[in-house]
Amino acid sequence: MPKIFSDPDAVAEDIIRDIGTTLVVGLPLGLGKANHIINALYRRAVADRSINLTLFSALTLEKPRPSNELEKRFIGPVIDRLFGGYPDLDYAGAIRSRELPPNIQVNEFFFLAGKWLHVDNAQQHYISANYTHAASYLLARGLNVITQLVAKRVVDGAARYSLSCNTDTTLDMMRARTEGRASFKLIGQVNSELPYMPGQGDLASNEFHAVLESPDTEFPLFAPPAEPVSDTKYAIGLHAAGLIRDGGTLQIGIGQIGDALAQGLIVRHRDNAAFKDVMQRLSPAVHVQTAPFARGLYGVSEMLFEAFLGLIEAGILKRDVDGTILHAAFFLGPKAFYAKLRDMPPAQLAKIRMMPVSFTNELYGDEDAKRRARVDAHFVNNTMMATLMGAAISDGLEDGQVISGVGGQYNFVAQAFTLDGARSILTLEATRTGKVPASNIRWSYGHQTIPRHLRDIFVTEYGVADLRGKSDADTIAAMLSVADSRFQPELMRQAKDAGKLPKHFEIAAAHRDNTPERIAAALKPARDAGLLPIFPFGSDFTDVEQRLIPALQILSAAVKVPSKLAGLLWEGLTASPDANDEACLARLKLGKPATMQERAYRWLVSGALRRSRA
Repeated sequence: MPKIFSDPDAVAEDIIRDIGTTLVVGLPLGLGKANHIINALYRRAVADRSINLTLFSALTLEKPRPSNELEKRFIGPVIDRLFGGYPDLDYAGAIRSRELPPNIQVNEFFFLAGKWLHVDNAQQHYISANYTHAASYLLARGLNVITQLVAKRVVDGAARYSLSCNTDTTLDMMRARTEGRASFKLIGQVNSELPYMPGQGDLASNEFHAVLESPDTEFPLFAPPAEPVSDTKYAIGLHAAGLIRDGGTLQIGIGQIGDALAQGLIVRHRDNAAFKDVMQRLSPAVHVQTAPFARGLYGVSEMLFEAFLGLIEAGILKRDVDGTILHAAFFLGPKAFYAKLRDMPPAQLAKIRMMPVSFTNELYGDEDAKRRARVDAHFVNNTMMATLMGAAISDGLEDGQVISGVGGQYNFVAQAFTLDGARSILTLEATRTGKVPASNIRWSYGHQTIPRHLRDIFVTEYGVADLRGKSDADTIAAMLSVADSRFQPELMRQAKDAGKLPKHFEIAAAHRDNTPERIAAALKPARDAGLLPIFPFGSDFTDVEQRLIPALQILSAAVKVPSKLAGLLWEGLTASPDANDEACLARLKLGKPATMQERAYRWLVSGALRRSRA
């Protein structure tokens, strides 16, 4: 039976007494970190430099940090409301302040996107790894402790613990321990908010060396609020929704495009005529899958997030595979998402199974059964940039700085080429904003995550580029057709100069109007009809905050272009705020500005609010 503790420092002392002063500790990705135990081990290693502590993890979660005064006014109350009781991870703060002691090392194989740019210690100790390889790398380093947040249930008088949100690498490492390939102590920290998930992660108490359970170490789960879905992301999601076959298999990656895809599938299923209409407006010359889902889809995805529950509720995710309609390896989401899982009837919850990442992301291990289940699989993941010849840049920059990580992307691309009828769909926004807009489709780039020989399908807001099996010239032509028209001529010139396109090649007339304005016009009827809400699966933001978000996005973009900022200022000076605008200004404490700076903020926000309604 496990040792039961109520004090995290006592847990740390017990670990050091049992294992020694060389600790290689595995921390689950994202939500499943046992923060109090990790912080106790960190404090011990800070106080005693004879302790060598290695923490190996991914997706260290941190509370949002405002970067300017307006952000602080907006996000400050949100942070207090959603993250107020979440305990910070001490090692993260030490890395940021450059105060991590030399006897402590932190290795991550996936970063929260963009959060560790130019933080030298994090960048230097990042390990580039496929998600499915992370466990083997950790075992090779001598893993001797896993600390994990768990849910607890008492069955027939005996405690059981669920790995809940993070079966991913923990189950793979437990299998290695059972097979004699590893030796480590599994330490749990009970959290009453964590949903108790059935399946392989439902463990008897004797699997644990120790468990921390106390009212003093309870904390609210990290719950990032859903982000608004823009026109660009909706256009991408709708194009992807038109590729998914009824009776097939679906995987969706992290982010708003996943929300947009799921909402697109729901519109296709529930309001088929409206889906056909919006697709006709977006891509009139392209044939897409438009039928509702009679047989339904089966889900197999490393990440479970709220959009999948929306697909279940809509009757789309319903194709049964051995009693299961969705297999996943980890989850993360807003508070309402966790509550839905906690409150779900047992018979319905049993159809969602949390599995090791080796199950979701790979075919090896019962391959025949996986092939039978994963028919017509479409794996949809995001990428930051792509080249005209079909390489994808998803994790890092040319100078070596890591944005996020490879994660499971390569795993799913590889599956798409191995399974009959499967496709890899990589989604990206055609442009990025800045002082000067830039194309995310490049002629070439000095770093790539997915090589061009694994090119398959790319989707931007302007359409679908199907590249599988195509020549370089045909690939370039397809990628040009989904590029922003502001950048098409220069991209085409570069390809011709390199001898990869015929000199007489011209982009088809149907693809020469790839502009944000055309996308906004195409989506407007569906937006106005409420089919494409800004938060398709609900929001933790208040109504006033939801009205502010588009305005603050407009203001953020205008800050980079002085002429646009001046335009907003003038609009705000000449505007007469209505009651809704006044509520928004009051939320930012700009109802009665007391300084010239506050007056300027009020005018800018007023102008942005007016612009957001246009």
